[in-house]
Amino acid sequence: MLQNKTVVLGVTGSIAAYKIANLASMLVKKGAKVHVIMTKNATNFINPITFETLTGNKCLVDTFDRNFEFSVEHVSLAKAADVFMVAPASANVIGKIANGIADDMLTTTIMAAKCHKIISPAMNTNMFENPIVQDNISKLKNYGYEVIEPDSGYLACGDVGAGKMPDPEVLESYIIKEVAFEKDLKGKKVLITAGPTMEKIDPVRFISNHSTGKMGYALAKIAMLRGADVTLVTGKTYIKKPDFVKIVEAYSAKEMFNAVNGEFENQDIVIMSAAVADYRPKIVALEKIKKQDKDAVIELQRTDDILGTMSAKKTKQFMCGFSMETENMIENSKAKLKKKNLDMICANNLKVSGAGFGTDTNVVTIITEDGAKELPIESKEKVAYDIISEIVGRL
Repeated sequence: MLQNKTVVLGVTGSIAAYKIANLASMLVKKGAKVHVIMTKNATNFINPITFETLTGNKCLVDTFDRNFEFSVEHVSLAKAADVFMVAPASANVIGKIANGIADDMLTTTIMAAKCHKIISPAMNTNMFENPIVQDNISKLKNYGYEVIEPDSGYLACGDVGAGKMPDPEVLESYIIKEVAFEKDLKGKKVLITAGPTMEKIDPVRFISNHSTGKMGYALAKIAMLRGADVTLVTGKTYIKKPDFVKIVEAYSAKEMFNAVNGEFENQDIVIMSAAVADYRPKIVALEKIKKQDKDAVIELQRTDDILGTMSAKKTKQFMCGFSMETENMIENSKAKLKKKNLDMICANNLKVSGAGFGTDTNVVTIITEDGAKELPIESKEKVAYDIISEIVGRL
């Protein structure tokens, strides 16, 4: 995902500096070329050798270090960077960058960089809330820097409040969001449904299906990484929700219908991957119930057709549905494509190994009016990438 991407990490004088060793290691394992620049104060918290060992690159501290290949180091590194993150970012360095002061290797290099720049403040709560620091953070935002809001919690100084640097996994997600893929969906709004719906029988029981939401969540993640403004309408799932995506939770099919209907109008692309429970149970009162007989009959009533209703009212939207079959997959899916007025349908056979609910892989055939394209068994994220690519090629 980060193959051949160059990430520059700026580390300043904060106790949170030790966390960046883990971040550097995570990025290297994903294929990134990682370069670390430290302020002199940062070397009091973690040794530059740690970063050199993890990245395989010289850790830069001194602006006038003579022990490097012949090049203007801060300029060459600034040109090579695909993304530049300063984490932890102290109040001092935030102030320097915001006001154009370049008096060390870190501030000089970031001043010369034209790539996307991310700042992760980390400091005492009172310092973070100081109006001067907040003004400097606002300046950086106005200049196009992305600023990660610090977490709140118990700080190293003993105070409790905002100023804690997020975990390395969070920092990594910001870097991946920026450089993982080309932003070919930038400016597009994408609505995706995922997961199961549940229809209550009584306060204890419900009817549902085996959907885990993995395919829909993968689609939401890939669309976001390719620059889209993503809204995910999700049933109840037990997997991590994708970052940087608007989440709308829906329990029943009716709630999902209302949520999709409320979001539909402004969307450019709609992908319906949710496994909606097709029937809503209703206890039917019978004469014997009146006689306090405990027996009852459950009448199954069809829920609203979310996909059909939305496609009937589409204007500019590209509509993609899913078809899960156990036989006659191509024929049944082509019929659904036409009946539901869809632009594309992704079909899979639940009897095929590696496809369907609960797996980390899928086997999908993409069907349009032009024909059918069968994908090999792949991870759901790779399938999601292929589906999104097919849609982008048809916009």
